[in-house]
Amino acid sequence: MKTPYDVILAPIISEKSMDDAASKKYTFKVVPTATKDDIKAAVELAFPGRKVKSVKTVYMPSHEKRMGRTSGRTQSSKKAIVLIEGDAIEELRGV
Repeated sequence: MKTPYDVILAPIISEKSMDDAASKKYTFKVVPTATKDDIKAAVELAFPGRKVKSVKTVYMPSHEKRMGRTSGRTQSSKKAIVLIEGDAIEELRGV
């Protein structure tokens, strides 16, 4: 059985995600193979007593970066925006 932390890698802490947290929308970096149902179950297990209302996922493709003459690519990733009903997640608001 997967633990919630096999699906959710880390919360994304940025200005936009902290503004969304006021309206109970939380952003997490997730495994690229995770489905919306996997993400919903993982958030409900990781934060007991919270109910997930909806999950939106965004695939963030890699893009080319340059530093001087050296060029490379950034790593592609997937993030999930989770809408919680009920109490807010206080653990993520103070980070």
